[in-house]
Amino acid sequence: FRPVRVAAPATTGIRMDVTEQDNGYVVHAEIPGAKREDIQVTIEGNQVTIGAEVKNGFAAKDGDQALRRERRYGSVYRSFTLPVELDEAASTARFENGVLELTLARKAAVAGRKLTIR
Repeated sequence: FRPVRVAAPATTGIRMDVTEQDNGYVVHAEIPGAKREDIQVTIEGNQVTIGAEVKNGFAAKDGDQALRRERRYGSVYRSFTLPVELDEAASTARFENGVLELTLARKAAVAGRKLTIR
């Protein structure tokens, strides 16, 4: 098993794409090996945190010796900040085929309040 040479180092965390839309943002995050129930998404203001527990389903039989292990397992997380506040109640999450899709809605701007001068 010779080491595979890679031109650029591979990212070991969660890889993602973020696109901006009129009403918010769409995030596609790759979390291979995770199950839906092992993923947590937290939104606090304009900060989004994605965390997951990735479990390796392979168990060696008695007497077997692993020659090489490249499949990852353990906890992974990624946190990022967006330029506007997000509406947690209007945001949605969907997980299919190892890809988490977040639809993050912008929080409605609060209109200014007129002060009465006494």
